[in-house]
Amino acid sequence: MSIAVWIEQTDGKAYPSCWEAVGKARELGDALSKPVLAIVLGKGAGDVAKEAISYGADKVFVGEDATLETFRMEPYAAVVEKIIKDEGVELFMAIATSRGRDITAAVAADLGSGIAPDATDMKLDGDKLVVTRPTFTGNILADIEFNSDVKVVSVRGRSFPKPDQDESRTGEVVNVAPVLSEDEIKEKVVGFEEKAKGEVSLTDANIIVSGGRGVKGPEGFEPIRELAKVLGAAVGASRAAVDAGWISYDHQVGQTGKVVRPDLYIACGISGAIQHLAGMRNSKVIVAINKDPEAPIFQVANYGIVDDLFKVVPALTEEIKKRKGM
Repeated sequence: MSIAVWIEQTDGKAYPSCWEAVGKARELGDALSKPVLAIVLGKGAGDVAKEAISYGADKVFVGEDATLETFRMEPYAAVVEKIIKDEGVELFMAIATSRGRDITAAVAADLGSGIAPDATDMKLDGDKLVVTRPTFTGNILADIEFNSDVKVVSVRGRSFPKPDQDESRTGEVVNVAPVLSEDEIKEKVVGFEEKAKGEVSLTDANIIVSGGRGVKGPEGFEPIRELAKVLGAAVGASRAAVDAGWISYDHQVGQTGKVVRPDLYIACGISGAIQHLAGMRNSKVIVAINKDPEAPIFQVANYGIVDDLFKVVPALTEEIKKRKGM
């Protein structure tokens, strides 16, 4: 019996939040005296294996076959399900990215397992696993218990601390063969559209600066980007700004975008619709900048500035530059 974590990676670079899940798996594994397995699939997977061991995995399954080169639901889920069955995995975890949510849902459906999506905490009650997840747009925290043999959990990024890396750790690396042939796979990858280089990922960002309807147009995101640049932050947006075509969807924070949990979230010209709050209300510190003192965003903010963002944001940027000696 064991615990398994899917490590999402691209070209040999793992998503940093995955190590948070490995660290939590290690904690649970130590408490239950169970080994921790890591599953790494795709081009460059072998480069991630040693890193997975250094963060706490005992055994790493690596799949680099041509059918697994890029993420596709069918072949990935088939390999994961075979490992779960062969290794007697009791708990399967993945970070709750769009792919992580997809693969955990597919695995749970195929195996008839219980699933707890978007978990923010996991603990043991004796030898029973209890998973906490937000519901009703984050207004309620629900504790989930399982009655299935295999438990499936997707973990919201930045819910657990990243474990210390120990490069002296040793473990086993096992190469796995694909389960499906190319002819059996319905999904085909026809190409990629690369996002702008140098952008900080919303999912892993320690700091996020977001703009909403108050930026008034695409050009209104320029001061947002300038502030984000000096802070080393990611740029976020409300659904209203995305729907208006002012910024691309991959920046959207909220119930229908990305759910984030940075150390600092700066909301600029965002009123605070409940759908947006669902995506960022668990940030450690929230700073709201809005001309409307009655804006709902101030109800969840730790600090609020009632003023024009086009005055406040450039002033913040300049002050930070001074303090950093930029």
